[in-house]
Amino acid sequence: MQDAVPSGLHFLAVPGVRALLTPGMLAVGDALADACAQRRFLCVLGDAGVGKTFAVRSVAHRLGGHLPLDFRAQPVPADLRACLHRELGLRGEPPADPGAADAWIRRALAQGPRIVVVEDADRPSASCFEYLRFLHDDTPGGLCVVLIAARRGERSLRAQRMLATRSAGWLHISALTRDQIPQAVPVLHPLWQSVAAGDLQALDARLAGGALRRWAVLTHHTQRALATTGAQTPDQHLLKAVADRIEGGPRP
Repeated sequence: MQDAVPSGLHFLAVPGVRALLTPGMLAVGDALADACAQRRFLCVLGDAGVGKTFAVRSVAHRLGGHLPLDFRAQPVPADLRACLHRELGLRGEPPADPGAADAWIRRALAQGPRIVVVEDADRPSASCFEYLRFLHDDTPGGLCVVLIAARRGERSLRAQRMLATRSAGWLHISALTRDQIPQAVPVLHPLWQSVAAGDLQALDARLAGGALRRWAVLTHHTQRALATTGAQTPDQHLLKAVADRIEGGPRP
């Protein structure tokens, strides 16, 4: 599904990394298509690095109308207004008056289906959730909003009572299992195709834990090691050196 992924979305933008049609990607595809059709909220939860953001952004890009909201650690509604003003392509700077800013945003959102994506969704304040509720309820037909958070953030999201009646679903994304690693990792990048399944599983157990983001890091450092040594494929010695470097030194 490489053609469906925006350039630069892969972690570290590692050359040659491919998009995998993982169980998580399939689940996000189904759930987001449903939430988009209903124009409701979707909550996507999972541990760091399992591919939540990658899956949501890839699917949202394919569905169209993707509006990613990137803001500071403790955002207020003004930060959301500024992000939406920019992502909607509205002219000039956001109006200082909240009412005027909202009028522009609401007019743009009413022009067609949009998918608003909020990362680290357990960080925004209650006033930010109230602002998202306002936009959802005030947009004709509703507004699809995807809330992405780590597993530990689920309690914070569940505490937002307005989600109880406005959510199309709650989706939990899991890391790849030990048995999936030998099939998935060689597809992720060609350099892993020559590595034995047992060595891939050992690397995963030591450093990745089934998280695709960590496999992107492993791929990045292995590419650099291959370039430095002039080797064509990674052997056990090179992989151990890479793993030691990532961990900050050899194991005792």
